[in-house]
Amino acid sequence: MSKTRKNVPSDLTETWALPPAATLGSSVRAKGILLEIRARLPSVSRKSLDLSGSFLTLGMPECAKAEFRRASAVVAEALENIESLPVIPREIEEILSISTTERHRWLNDGRLPSAGTRTVKLRGRARKITFHVFDPRAVEDMLDRGIVDEWREDDAATAAENRRRAAWKAKLTRSLKKGGKAPTPPEVSADDEPSKLRGWEEFGREGFLR
Repeated sequence: MSKTRKNVPSDLTETWALPPAATLGSSVRAKGILLEIRARLPSVSRKSLDLSGSFLTLGMPECAKAEFRRASAVVAEALENIESLPVIPREIEEILSISTTERHRWLNDGRLPSAGTRTVKLRGRARKITFHVFDPRAVEDMLDRGIVDEWREDDAATAAENRRRAAWKAKLTRSLKKGGKAPTPPEVSADDEPSKLRGWEEFGREGFLR
């Protein structure tokens, strides 16, 4: 952890640089780190710690030397393993550039691995909320591999397959209502192309897939 110290005649100031491995390039993540460290400080000292870009700065008046030393020690200790701080939902959404809907979908189907849950109490309320958190190194790996693009392609293919099945079911329903012969169902293999499925040429000519 790189650290620089700057003294001003009338103030006590100390600044720490947040490493990229901790912020993962996210301003939301940097703000989350600030709030996490503030929560470890005495309530009277919390607003003395601020964030500017990727730098945390602790500043107090000259008369608060003892309080400043205690707060500085807390911040320094908190930053020792800050890279392992779990990633919370709003942070992973910004880091991976995904929507809340995508996060829920991929978490539910297992593609987005959870690192456990966290329960917090909402400020000023008795109600608590529980949410999933994520391993920062796993999130970093997903970001480096660009896996989100692959997941979106898979989702688009699944949606297209669902539309084809829905089209066949709609034709089947119409055929049964007219007393006609039931159409041949399409193959359900995910590897099949529409042109290889039985009955799809007729579907295309009759406009069911348009």
